[in-house]
Amino acid sequence: MSSENSQTKWGQFIPLVIVFFFWGFVAASNDILIPVFKKAFDLTQGESQLVAFAFYIAYTVGSLIYMGISVLIKEDLVNKIGYKNGLSLGLLISALGTLLFYPAANTGSFALMLAGLFIVGLGFSLQQTVANPLAIALGPIKTGSQRLTLAGGVNNFGTTIGPLIVSFAIFGSSASGNTNASIESVKIPYLVLGFAFLLVAILLKFSSLPERPELIEEDDSNDKISVKTSALQYPQLVMGMIAIFLYVGVEVSTASNLPAYMESKLGFLTKDVAPYISLYWASLMIGRWTGAVEAFTENMSLLKILRFLAPYLAFGVFLAVNAMANHDLTPFYIYGLVILVLIGADMASKGNPARMLLIFSCLGIIATAIGITTSGMISVYAFTSVGLFCSTLWPCIFTLAVSGLGKHTSQGSSFLIMMIMGGGFVSVFQGKIADFVGIQSSYIVGIVCFAYLAFYAWKVSGILKAHGIDFDKKVSGGH
Repeated sequence: MSSENSQTKWGQFIPLVIVFFFWGFVAASNDILIPVFKKAFDLTQGESQLVAFAFYIAYTVGSLIYMGISVLIKEDLVNKIGYKNGLSLGLLISALGTLLFYPAANTGSFALMLAGLFIVGLGFSLQQTVANPLAIALGPIKTGSQRLTLAGGVNNFGTTIGPLIVSFAIFGSSASGNTNASIESVKIPYLVLGFAFLLVAILLKFSSLPERPELIEEDDSNDKISVKTSALQYPQLVMGMIAIFLYVGVEVSTASNLPAYMESKLGFLTKDVAPYISLYWASLMIGRWTGAVEAFTENMSLLKILRFLAPYLAFGVFLAVNAMANHDLTPFYIYGLVILVLIGADMASKGNPARMLLIFSCLGIIATAIGITTSGMISVYAFTSVGLFCSTLWPCIFTLAVSGLGKHTSQGSSFLIMMIMGGGFVSVFQGKIADFVGIQSSYIVGIVCFAYLAFYAWKVSGILKAHGIDFDKKVSGGH
């Protein structure tokens, strides 16, 4: 491990997190497009979830293309073209996808809309493959997962404001009942987004980001298992791939089916759902800002203060953004109490990713069960709080799944990125279930996803300990 990497390289890290913002902005904006398209194109709930499916399946297709090209040229594609170029190329591909929204809106073509989202997702796939290990590499290895959590917090700033901006662009300050006008107005925000992609591609090309960073490769495995020839031979990775699939699935499907629940069961208008979708994604930001505090300091007294300060600061960002959008903030103040549950869970985990995954997954089960069994605004707060308990799961699963892979770490990362497709599959599956058993009962799908994640947390801890990897020892030794 390089001694030069003793501090986070903020000058390089800050421009990098712009792409994390984009991923969040677009992903959460899809939740506003779903009900708009459902009405405009007269779709069933299952069919409307093709919006999520087209976007998230692109991650898998993109990963397969990336792997295929790497095999053909007999060299890792990102290593050949460089990390900076990989990010810029990914942004250019996403920009091309946004251009399709113009003819799609003009011709009223649902298929063309899906194609546009698919191409945006293809670009994101390449960006994700590059940016996740890069975020870990720009500083000391022991705070790598915290940097990934911090980048995730920026991602969720995008998810917090995305639904509000896109909703305003489509509906305006006072929505008309003209659905065709709504479809027409979809093209403007996405063309602006495409221009932003191009701008950031140029910015990153000329930034100080390294083309080939020193990616720290640690092999924590015992000698007897170091002869493995593929990342797929490690059980922690294979089980982790299923975990990423189901985690992204429950995170996305909880939000993407929420508008239909609030409209059909609580009588909300589509335009009035946006603040609650924003709250859901802000919940991920609240949790990630809480989990990222260790990236800034190792002072235990200061950490305790920041653990309380960070989530309420993030909650304040959500309130401020909604205040600027002239939304009534009264329904949201009570949510400040729910955040206390998150803080307690974060403290109980003591920085151990396996323990955190177990605690947060169990809380996800409880929140979803409350959402299914209650009515009115209590159920809405329960479903939105799922965002709080999903917030730190990505870095936890990612860290656990690649631990001990050594030289197979980057290959393992590609397989994990591929499983982001769960966001599409689980959303469509829940949508189909909703068509049969009703939208509220369909959230049983989320409980099943969380149950596996809790099982993985318990199982992987034993697998890693058997090979000498104990996160409790690592964490206590790091302070």
